Amino acid sequence: MKRVLPVLVVIGLIVAVWYAAVVWMNAPWVRDQAARAGGTVSFAELVPATMNLERPVLPAPHQVVVELVKATLGTAPTSKRSLIYHGWITLSATMLGFVIGTGLGGLLAVGIVYNRAMDMSVLPWAIASQMVPIVALAPMLAAIMSTLGASALVTKAVISAYLSFFPVVVGMVKGLRSPDAMQLDLLRTYAASGGATFWKLRLPASMPYFFASAKVGIAASLVGAIVAELNQPAGLGARLLQGSYYGQTVQIWSALFLSAILAAAMVMAIAAVERGTLVRMGMAR
Repeated sequence: MKRVLPVLVVIGLIVAVWYAAVVWMNAPWVRDQAARAGGTVSFAELVPATMNLERPVLPAPHQVVVELVKATLGTAPTSKRSLIYHGWITLSATMLGFVIGTGLGGLLAVGIVYNRAMDMSVLPWAIASQMVPIVALAPMLAAIMSTLGASALVTKAVISAYLSFFPVVVGMVKGLRSPDAMQLDLLRTYAASGGATFWKLRLPASMPYFFASAKVGIAASLVGAIVAELNQPAGLGARLLQGSYYGQTVQIWSALFLSAILAAAMVMAIAAVERGTLVRMGMAR
């Protein structure tokens, strides 16, 4: 209970501020409509009116929850109106991109640690690559992948991998270099080979860094998939864009909430794997 209570207090404060913002941002529209009808609206009438608009500037929390439940539990998963349908499309691209980005990031990290030339050349380029806004880069990558005949899934996965590999590179490089000189000298005293040093010391030492960077990478991968779907017919990105076209703010917010839920679920899954791995390695209880 001591752990749950602070979380509930914070959630309650966020919801209270959200409802206050709903009244403040939607009030001009309600007052304008009342003025057009030749009347006025009291505060007691204003509050409920701002929370039940069909196309509000800022939807109320209960509107978002109702739309989220309707679009997930109240709609067939195979329907294009279902958020489960769009969420699965985004999730599949996210996971594929995360696997590609993590694998590439891990390999680059090993090369950077063990090869001085890669350390001096590849790492600065990896850092510089993140300076390009993904919104500007995604259309170019999509055009290139389309020319190569890649499917929409692969195209989105490549864009997701672009965002997810960088945290893994940085985290793994830091982790692989984390053993101190005393530990490395001890293995040299035992005449351990370079491979034994990697498997017995460097790689185990890098695991906490890897999982920390993987949590960042999986969230970045989801962002990449959503951005890549802005020119696709399906997916949470497409759902967001459709809602923007038709002024369906409640639809936009429900898709955003599902994106946040997916990100939280994936981060929690990585955290569970992290706990199991570190316990098995004797690095945690």
